[in-house]
Amino acid sequence: MALARGRRNSSEFNYWPGFVDALSTLVLAIVFLLSVFLVVQFFLSQEVTGKDKALEALNAKLAQLNDLLSLEKIGVLGLNEQLSQMRAGLASAESERDRVKGLYDGLAGAGNDAAGRAGELGKALDSEKQLSSRALAQVEVLNQQIAALRRQLAALEDALEATEKRDRESQGRIADLGSRLNVALAQRVQELSRYRSEFFGRLRAILGTRPDVRIVGDRFVFQSEVFFDTGQALLLPEGRDELGKIASALTELGKQIPSEIAWVMRVDGHTDVRPINSPVFKSNWELSSARAIAVVQYLVSLGVPAQRLVAAGFAEFQPLDVANTEDAFKRNRRIELKLTER
Repeated sequence: MALARGRRNSSEFNYWPGFVDALSTLVLAIVFLLSVFLVVQFFLSQEVTGKDKALEALNAKLAQLNDLLSLEKIGVLGLNEQLSQMRAGLASAESERDRVKGLYDGLAGAGNDAAGRAGELGKALDSEKQLSSRALAQVEVLNQQIAALRRQLAALEDALEATEKRDRESQGRIADLGSRLNVALAQRVQELSRYRSEFFGRLRAILGTRPDVRIVGDRFVFQSEVFFDTGQALLLPEGRDELGKIASALTELGKQIPSEIAWVMRVDGHTDVRPINSPVFKSNWELSSARAIAVVQYLVSLGVPAQRLVAAGFAEFQPLDVANTEDAFKRNRRIELKLTER
């Protein structure tokens, strides 16, 4: 019917050749302007998408490093608390030493006074001397404890200084790592953008100027009628032929992309807003998902690695045209292909 309609329109246009020439010139001008607009929009969307993903990865890495830095700071606080406790113990020990020393001095003075009364206070003097000896022994023990506390205090101060040094080094490494991550992510984004542009170029050459295939942003958009009958998810022979061309281009591109780039081809299924009336599919969600899965499975059967493919169904909730017309419904029934990162 479409061929018959085309022949009928062609025969009508032959009556007005001048009008056809003018209309063709106008259509070519419009197509040229639309192509320029779509190319600019494509490169802008690529740039924004790549930078957003690079920023997300960098923020995740910086969050991990901040967690490590927090742990180091907690360790420093623990050492500071232990150092304060040791200093308090040292002060207490010094106070006890001074008290015992004063007691010893008092006992020594009392012993000198008692020498004048040796006959009467002999026994008391011996007792005082014993007390003085014990006091001297206690002072010696306290001095040893104080020396040990000072050694521990010096060790804690060294440990604290080493921790602070590690903290400063960690902050320097974080800054350096952030800089290197920015450079690496920028390189990855540029590489994927280059391969995406190459893939789009190949698809343009393969698919030609079909009216039912469009470029919207960074995606190739196929009308659903290219692949499926209305309300169905079984690939048509014509759709299989088109997917064969895409699979060939994708396989060749996959050989060129470095293995460290985690790229995938996302296949998105979309429907129009009208509810589906089918015993097979209960909703547009199921229909759009089934169509995306059918495309992915056929690409896998043609040799495209399964880990490089993603199927997604969006039902009627991502329309290209919100008008309530048949043309809008046709535009919204589509399959989209997008080369992106995993």
